[in-house]
Amino acid sequence: SMIVQSTRFGELDVPEEQILDFPQGVLGFPAEKQFALMEYKPNSPFYLLQSLTDANLTFLMINPFAFFNDYEFTMDDALMAEIGVTADNPPTVFNIATVKDKIETMTVNLAGPVLVNMRDRKAAQWVIEKTVFPTKYPLFPATAGGK
Repeated sequence: SMIVQSTRFGELDVPEEQILDFPQGVLGFPAEKQFALMEYKPNSPFYLLQSLTDANLTFLMINPFAFFNDYEFTMDDALMAEIGVTADNPPTVFNIATVKDKIETMTVNLAGPVLVNMRDRKAAQWVIEKTVFPTKYPLFPATAGGK
């Protein structure tokens, strides 16, 4: 395992199989190539993606299928080849969530899913072109009315 520093969560002991390589980095952070993927809590639909080199860089992610049953998109062949995704080895899909002030106003980037090849621990963020999915979708729409 590996000790990873996180500003938000302190010192994390991360098993080797939870270290992911992002050959192209993530959106806005092209130089960040390695992240630790962790469950927020056991059996939670929330996950953390912590940069191995920047303690301040932590993304909150969701398993979209826990919230949206009709979420689907077509992946780019070159990207699939780069991270080793095939029909026999499909990606695990996550979406980055943003929390501004309180959890009820959380939004999710459905237009830029994070695709993880769990077998080979390679990942990429895929920007879906010409999509109906928004980059800031309210996760809890009923409470997003500014109460």
